[in-house]
Amino acid sequence: MAIVNAREILIPAAEAGYAVGAFNVSNIIMMEGVIEAAIELKAPLIIQTSVAPSKFLRPDIVAGAFRTLAESAPIPICLHLDHCNDVDYCKICANAGYTNIMIDASKHDFKTNIELTAQVSDFCHQLGDISVEGELGTVAGVEEEVVVADGQELLCSPDQAVEFVERSRIDLFAPAIGTAHGVYKSANPFVDFERLAQINRLLNGSGVKVPLVVHGGTGLAPEVVKKLVSLGGSKFNVSTDLKHTWINAIDDYLHEHKTDYNTAKLDSAAKDAIRGKIKDWIDLLGSSGKA
Repeated sequence: MAIVNAREILIPAAEAGYAVGAFNVSNIIMMEGVIEAAIELKAPLIIQTSVAPSKFLRPDIVAGAFRTLAESAPIPICLHLDHCNDVDYCKICANAGYTNIMIDASKHDFKTNIELTAQVSDFCHQLGDISVEGELGTVAGVEEEVVVADGQELLCSPDQAVEFVERSRIDLFAPAIGTAHGVYKSANPFVDFERLAQINRLLNGSGVKVPLVVHGGTGLAPEVVKKLVSLGGSKFNVSTDLKHTWINAIDDYLHEHKTDYNTAKLDSAAKDAIRGKIKDWIDLLGSSGKA
């Protein structure tokens, strides 16, 4: 259907009460599996790469593969750079063909966070139809190069959220509400639902202007995911779950086929596992049939 920026598919999601999955991939085969699943379920989609795999594969190769796969897909798809704390690398990826950029300056003080985020917003908006995501507060856990120790996370201030969004000129907003990157250590992690609801009321109470992003989707109970979506979370990031699915599928295949040195079959088994996992997430987020 179209290569789009994230805002284009998240405004309708926020208005209708479903979320679009933003799925981290680390190679082209994973990207294919994610796109195939979304096409099958007719769901809008955000493909995202963290900084490390983006640098390893090279932004031009990631964007080129994405463009080839997305241009022929009958669904809207966005390519997103996740948790980049380097303004210059944000610009490199925007120039390469990413259609949504997250500048993560959340570990800086409030003023510096705004200044760095605004630099990326202005650059992307001037360059073309590229939306920008910013974060206020910090999310615990590890996401590639972003590491926040337990107990050092900082939840987003609802009052500061409005000023941050206005002055940074971002299109999407990721408030820290207690979710975490990686695997949760508790079966019932603390998530501040009211904080998310309050921020959504302040920013979008008179109509959706800035869709909200939920980081740290892996390990949350289905009822928690659904509640976060109902309170305004319209972009839902999933990374660790896909890494586990990919590696476990390869491990299972190698265990069962120790003498079969067929890399095409190995790749196919891993891609099939990713496709199934993505379909589960799309159903949970309520985006099936929304493309």
